[in-house]
Amino acid sequence: MSQRIAALLALAGFVLTVTGVWLWGGNVGPQAPSSRVSFQIATGSTGSLYFPVGQALAGVISHPPGVGRCETATVCGPAGVILSARTSEGAADNLRSIDQGLVDSGLSEGDVIAAAVRGQGAFRRSGKATHLRIIASLFDEQAHLVVAAKSNIQAVGDLRGKRVMLGGMENTGAIFRARAILSAYRVGRIRLVPFETGNAAQLLREGKIDAFLTMTAAPLDSVYDLIDQNIGRLVPLDGAGRERLLKTTPQLRAALIPAGLYPRIGAVETVGVRAYWVTRDDEPDPLVYGITRAMFHPANRAALAEGHHGAGQISLHLAAQNPPAPLHSGAARFYREAGVLN
Repeated sequence: MSQRIAALLALAGFVLTVTGVWLWGGNVGPQAPSSRVSFQIATGSTGSLYFPVGQALAGVISHPPGVGRCETATVCGPAGVILSARTSEGAADNLRSIDQGLVDSGLSEGDVIAAAVRGQGAFRRSGKATHLRIIASLFDEQAHLVVAAKSNIQAVGDLRGKRVMLGGMENTGAIFRARAILSAYRVGRIRLVPFETGNAAQLLREGKIDAFLTMTAAPLDSVYDLIDQNIGRLVPLDGAGRERLLKTTPQLRAALIPAGLYPRIGAVETVGVRAYWVTRDDEPDPLVYGITRAMFHPANRAALAEGHHGAGQISLHLAAQNPPAPLHSGAARFYREAGVLN
């Protein structure tokens, strides 16, 4: 850690040259420090939503030597910073790793972050995560309850006694969220199919489960294919059960899966949550400031959208709204300068 901090301090300083001055958070002159700083983004599995989003962020923000597009200071992150997406066991694992200083940053949902800050749910054993800081709110995710098309499941309550996969391993944010949903809808016993059994969409296709629950940005390709081939359909999360759920679970809110995102179906009532980019409180202010500024540079919007449709939803207007943990000081400084934070 000391070597990394030394490199960051070298970057955060300034280099005087005959023709100009380079300064982190300021202008780029003709020369810049050669130090390289690694900044990891913990995501999920390679097949998850978060992995391609992490790759897209890394692609537009990284500032290796000799990249022409980075000659304008605000298009890329600070000179020498190299971002990389790494796989993980998901949102809760990302937060534990950040809080313990094992990874620089990661992606997670707002309700999971809120539970980490409070030491609840998946974090009851490990306790409150006190070092988490928000870089940005990124995009919306919606709960998808996908059931076999030929099943008699028409409402959440019909899951009672059915074979259901709940979208996560034990002690993950996804499994605690799913159980909160079942509890709010007063679903009794289900035949829980362990997450480790296999891919949920494939298991539904093979008739080995009756339903699965996942939280993701719509449309999800695997769900699209199930609906398009009349193998699966979506069941709404609405009514009194949703009202009870929203009263007990911070950061969840009423949401819609818009009409037209999946074949032949209209809008579907559900619950949703925001995805966030999270880092640690001891990451240097100039580093996080520069990363945040580069993420919202207009020149990077198209590249983010091409990387993943979720990344294409990233908006400066929403980036600092309702954070489930404190904003990092570097990100907050950028948002104040941009006029989206008082």
